[in-house]
Amino acid sequence: MADPAYIDPATNVLTDGEAWVGITTTTLGSDTAVVTFTSTDDGQVGDFSQYMDLFLIIYGRNDRADTGSAEGKMNFNNDTGSNYPYQDFRGNGSAASASVSSGATYIPVGMFIRNNETANIFCASIVHMFDINSGKYKSSLVHYACEILDGSGYDYAGITASTWKSQAPITEIDLTVPYGDWLTGSQFSLFGVLPRMVA
Repeated sequence: MADPAYIDPATNVLTDGEAWVGITTTTLGSDTAVVTFTSTDDGQVGDFSQYMDLFLIIYGRNDRADTGSAEGKMNFNNDTGSNYPYQDFRGNGSAASASVSSGATYIPVGMFIRNNETANIFCASIVHMFDINSGKYKSSLVHYACEILDGSGYDYAGITASTWKSQAPITEIDLTVPYGDWLTGSQFSLFGVLPRMVA
């Protein structure tokens, strides 16, 4: 098996001092119901088993012909059971709110505006998944923000802390939005964090 491109074959250490590896980026060419990332399990860049953490950056919008915003959803390993407790804190510039769920069926990954809102605005979310190959429950931290520009009150910035109640390694990530699809042009970039091997 060939060494991945981020390993120096002469020294067998990382060429990237920060140990971040770009796994893949997907930009949607059509409206899409589910965006999926799956481990390649081949020892190469796409093999999740070599990473300590994963980072996902979402630049997204909902295709529903409506106004407002809707929560993005993330599941692991095809698990849609009530195994994702979370706490969410958000504000829209005039009011703040908090919510908690002890048995959600997904991890919220931010608010994404619908397609009748101001054109060409996409919402941003950064998802940090910790210790993805450990034998403990998996934690995630989500930072998200969106500015709709119409003063409707659907503009949000927030943070969500969550747990997946499974000891299994994360081998698949599925991303959806309710009541519609991810809009054409939405972009998803996945990064892996390797154990640091260089000074």
